[in-house]
Amino acid sequence: MTDTRRHLADLVAIDSTSRTSNLPLLAYVEDLLAHHGIPSTRGPDPTGTKANLVARIGPAIEGGIVLAAHTDCVPVEGQSWTTDPFTLTARGDRLHARGATDMKGFLASVLAQLPTLAAAPLTRPVLLVLTYDEEIGTVGGPSAVELLLSTQPRPEAVIVGEPTLLQPVTAHKGVRSFTTIVEGRDGHSSQPHLAANALTAAARIATFIADLAARHRDAAAAPDFDPPYTTFNLASLHAGQAINIVPRRAELTWEYRPVPADDSDALVAEVERYAAEEVLPELRATTGEGEITFRHDAIARGLAPEPGGAAEALVRRLTGGGGPAGSVPFGTDGGHFQAAGLSTVVCGPGSIEQAHQPDEWIATEQLVACDAMLAALTRELST
Repeated sequence: MTDTRRHLADLVAIDSTSRTSNLPLLAYVEDLLAHHGIPSTRGPDPTGTKANLVARIGPAIEGGIVLAAHTDCVPVEGQSWTTDPFTLTARGDRLHARGATDMKGFLASVLAQLPTLAAAPLTRPVLLVLTYDEEIGTVGGPSAVELLLSTQPRPEAVIVGEPTLLQPVTAHKGVRSFTTIVEGRDGHSSQPHLAANALTAAARIATFIADLAARHRDAAAAPDFDPPYTTFNLASLHAGQAINIVPRRAELTWEYRPVPADDSDALVAEVERYAAEEVLPELRATTGEGEITFRHDAIARGLAPEPGGAAEALVRRLTGGGGPAGSVPFGTDGGHFQAAGLSTVVCGPGSIEQAHQPDEWIATEQLVACDAMLAALTRELST
């Protein structure tokens, strides 16, 4: 626990809010890996200011176990902290800092296990995968999976260490977010027949999305989730300059969080089809001008249950946990690993109820239990 706490203090002191570079945090991890003779590979993002990281401890053979964590955190601005969010502060059995629960606590436990892993006679490898920008749409997840599979032998299972109180989670919704951009033609409000009102068109699309949301709400076909259906959110609609000008441009931002049984691609296709077949012709009816485009801003794949899956079975052996696997309403990188055909479970220390909050905290007993889980993993892979 001493090493885990020390690493956690170091990790939270590095501001890895999604808007900043995560390279300083990766450098910290790389130094520890190198100290134990463990090579690692970076996969930079298009800007070169962020990167994923993959490292292997143990033999270069198939059947390894992936320990996955994201490196970014949500901002602290606008929150009323009573502690320094970038200094680990102990209050009783709680350790407070931004990212303590989500999810630097898990990473700290992994790093504390490195000396034991490096010295162990592993018969199968442990693979560390760190991603960037998970908090803003699992942006780095797909390329992290590509980096893993292109540089390492295929693993058997993936443990994503998001906070679940170390209970196995085998299902969560995905997230898809979009900006719908409508271009019309401006004009004087007294002569709307000479203009193409982008706001009116965007409002029609928004209404269609709201109706689609109502249909899914009424279906309520996924009792394992709360709420038990695919949800939609109309987040913002920006248009217009003045009361007497017909708006030329409108931007609608929206998202949906599909349950695993729903076809995520089909949902946006339905909205795009309505916009193209119903809204666009009317937009162009007066002037012949008008365009509607859909920008796909972010995608987090859902995680579907795997009856008899290797990842869940592994976690149950390591923790001795029984009872049914759970589902969570938040998204993770786990869906990207599963989409690549890798058995995946979400299981990590801390509670999501403490994540993203002012004075975020993790219980020391959760870190102790995570250390024990990883020690059990080392033993299992050494026999």
